[in-house]
Amino acid sequence: MFHLPAMTWTLTAVLLAGTTYHLWQALRSGHVTDRVNNTLHALMNTLMAAMLWNLAPTTLLAQIGLLAGAALWFIIQAVARPEYKLLCAGTQGRIKCAYHALTMTGAALMITTMTHPASGAPMQMPMDHASHHAITTTPHTPATTGTATTAPALGPTPGLLLTLLFATAALIFLILLLRNRTTTTNHHGSKRPSTRTEHALETLSATTMALMFATTA
Repeated sequence: MFHLPAMTWTLTAVLLAGTTYHLWQALRSGHVTDRVNNTLHALMNTLMAAMLWNLAPTTLLAQIGLLAGAALWFIIQAVARPEYKLLCAGTQGRIKCAYHALTMTGAALMITTMTHPASGAPMQMPMDHASHHAITTTPHTPATTGTATTAPALGPTPGLLLTLLFATAALIFLILLLRNRTTTTNHHGSKRPSTRTEHALETLSATTMALMFATTA
């Protein structure tokens, strides 16, 4: 996906750190909704890390289905009636759930456009010189010959828009990180990590999404 191995390793480390964090929060949470939400975030981070290395391409449809279901779950929380206090509460909580629905949708779209369903070849893998020469010098070669193992790109406009969207989200979370202080309880009355920790994780996650979508722009 990335031509620099250091970038791939760095993003993998960030995603796996997010997986570990969310799994830990799921285990220590005293509320079932928080457990489900954190488990879904851990799953998303794991699938994104696997995509960086083109792992498990045969489970592509299952991955997309899981992420689409997770997006729907967060949408339900975001639009639930106020009396359902087990779900997102207050304007801030609803906005947060709506954003998480967007991240799940973005992850599903990323996997759809950047993983080949048959071979798992990355979309951005450059064509070797021999293949390029054969295509440019053989007039009767079909145009699809050089891209037989390549998934269709997301496109410059959608890729750019999603890159800007997640880059903006990363900037917002960074500002919140610098302004907010720690908290110890949530609206369910259970223990929570500090707000600063959550904002730091969201900043890294949004930055990762922006960088990955930038490769499709």
